[in-house]
Amino acid sequence: MKIGIDTFACDSGNSGIGIYTMQLLKRIPPSDALFELFGWEFDRFTFSEVAPNMEFIPKCRYTGNFANSLWHVFKYPEFAVKRAYDACFFPAAHKMLPLGSPCPSIGVVHDMAPRWKARSPGRYAQSFVRAVLPNALRKLGRIIAVSQWIKQELIEITGIKESLIEVVPNGIDTEVFHPRPRNEESVVLIQPFSFRRPYILYASRIAHPIKNHVRLIKAFNIFRERTKFPHRLVLAGMENQGAKKVREIAAASPYRSDIFFTGQFPHKSLPELYSGADIVVIPSLYEGFGLGILEAMASGVPVTCARAASLPETAEHAALYFDPTDEEDMADRMVTLTTKRDVYRECRRLGLERAQLFSWDRCIEKTLQIIHETVGR
Repeated sequence: MKIGIDTFACDSGNSGIGIYTMQLLKRIPPSDALFELFGWEFDRFTFSEVAPNMEFIPKCRYTGNFANSLWHVFKYPEFAVKRAYDACFFPAAHKMLPLGSPCPSIGVVHDMAPRWKARSPGRYAQSFVRAVLPNALRKLGRIIAVSQWIKQELIEITGIKESLIEVVPNGIDTEVFHPRPRNEESVVLIQPFSFRRPYILYASRIAHPIKNHVRLIKAFNIFRERTKFPHRLVLAGMENQGAKKVREIAAASPYRSDIFFTGQFPHKSLPELYSGADIVVIPSLYEGFGLGILEAMASGVPVTCARAASLPETAEHAALYFDPTDEEDMADRMVTLTTKRDVYRECRRLGLERAQLFSWDRCIEKTLQIIHETVGR
């Protein structure tokens, strides 16, 4: 049996989808199945550490989404036949898919955010998602949705039969994300950064308006004005669409010297960043799963998040919720977590318990089961 894994839309391992792909490759056990990777030339060595025995086939010499979508539409079928794949696995099926496959295909849908009007992607992305993606998703043999929220969106948007969609939540590595001793140092050193404590953390790419950084900054202003606390706001993530607007709002803040943008932050250092935070705020208007919630909870840091999309499904009763369109409501929860120690301790306890329910081992075991079932073994 030979199975191809499409790595084109996996962001070189530097996003939630990249983390998912890395965890998958790391956990594929030795077996009679031959897994093979294909993707961008520049990713030739990206996955070599976690999948040293898997062959990587570089394809699509022209970079960019448009060229890549053309490759998937016109070249992928011939490529899959030539490689004699028994099945093909698409870890980021919501971002890039062929219109059809000559072999059984399985795709993972992490979110349907491009369908959501507030994301406002480029003209090409809008037309691709509206006209092509739903039809391409319907042609998959099986679909893995990372949450019930995503499953319901898939049913409503594409009309895919419920029986073809399996919900398999993402996991968290509690050996990496776990509570660390709180030292008395006022500074957290994570080369090349230096973070002065106490700080409030939001780890997410800077994308306006979907990630809701603007309202978070305004809520931070209210929080500082009401409490007079010395907290700083750390925004950790690469800059994406709308980042200029976010920076303008931060520059206009009376507390602008206490708002810190890290840019793209190394994933290996995230556990230390979470552990040093006082609280984590996740104001996103849309998330297909909410991996940041688990990372914070597993690190022993209380979470307050938006009552939006899949976030309540991920956090359940272990977080404080706010209306993501209301800066005052957001600030209220930040004030509660930083002033009421009994609420702080309870959220921390419940968060640690909640994180234990999610496992990459279970996630990948179920994913591999679905792949094998689809192939017919």
